[in-house]
Amino acid sequence: MQNSQKPGAKSYLITKTLDPENQETPIQFIHEDFVTEKLFYRRNHFSYPNFVSSFYWFHVDGSVHYPRMFSLQEIQALPSKTVKTVLECAGNKRGFFKPKVFGEQWQKGAISQGIWKGVPLSTLFRYTGVMETAREVVFEGYDFGELADSNQITYFSRSLPIEKALHPDTIIAYEYNGKPLPFKHGFPLRLIVPEWHAMASVKWIKKITVIDHEFKGPFQAVDYVYYPKKDSDEGKFPVTTMKINSTIQQPLDRQILNTGFHTISGIAWTGKGVVTKIEVSVDGGVTWNHANLVPQPERYAWVRWEYKWEVLEKGEYSILSRAVDSEGQEQPKEAMWNRKGYGFNAIDIINLKVE
Repeated sequence: MQNSQKPGAKSYLITKTLDPENQETPIQFIHEDFVTEKLFYRRNHFSYPNFVSSFYWFHVDGSVHYPRMFSLQEIQALPSKTVKTVLECAGNKRGFFKPKVFGEQWQKGAISQGIWKGVPLSTLFRYTGVMETAREVVFEGYDFGELADSNQITYFSRSLPIEKALHPDTIIAYEYNGKPLPFKHGFPLRLIVPEWHAMASVKWIKKITVIDHEFKGPFQAVDYVYYPKKDSDEGKFPVTTMKINSTIQQPLDRQILNTGFHTISGIAWTGKGVVTKIEVSVDGGVTWNHANLVPQPERYAWVRWEYKWEVLEKGEYSILSRAVDSEGQEQPKEAMWNRKGYGFNAIDIINLKVE
């Protein structure tokens, strides 16, 4: 199993760090409803894990009636479900926060979308049962390492509330876009949690534990928490559902255009409901115009949009986009600042010149 690209292999991703490997999707080049493996962003907290996939098993235990092991072959033999969904890193667009925050300075490409096939977690629990006292389900991956603030070896682990874990669209995935799950994206099995930021979709599943209390692992109680105040933990709350958001893909920021007709296009997504409206401004937010949605919105998936712009005057322009969803949420002018830089969803903006 290779933990890195072969020497000389061409990468289309934008590298943030090499070890652990964190690479951004060139989002301006994505024009389909799914992203190929080569262009799917990579977010890791540790180096890639090593294990023998041919002897792969994982354990389900804790507050269940019948603890048991599952093999990859057993999972693949169970009734499957296919889900098309966005996976967005909670730190997507972190580089746009002002004042700046620590962490990977993601621009607009820590987001991708694909078609995932797997087994609903609720199906697995038919074989183990779940006790009435169950409160959360903890997922531990095979990836591990030392945390920056301690010498303790820690596996990447996250939990879901029991209600979210039992949702029929929360799946243990083994295929992506009709092919076996790529190693760098969680092979042989990973969790897929629609609506939530992608830290919840744990890769390389090692163990699933049902618990009757609140999970307080470091990637649950310390990281992936909104801290609205710079110097205290007052008002903190967990990162969960994705926010209403949009991104302008074309034209590019700082691009030079000619006068005439141009297409402004992009994507929009939300964690609850579906995107219902996209508005575009070509005058820095003074006036707004409706963009066309192509195709119609689907639950969990991003929607592509476009706006035909006729520009007759030369000069510098600020182009903005904002989205509205079926829950009434509207993209704000400014994102909620938080000191770990999660959930940036301010109105998107690019600047360009017409000559």
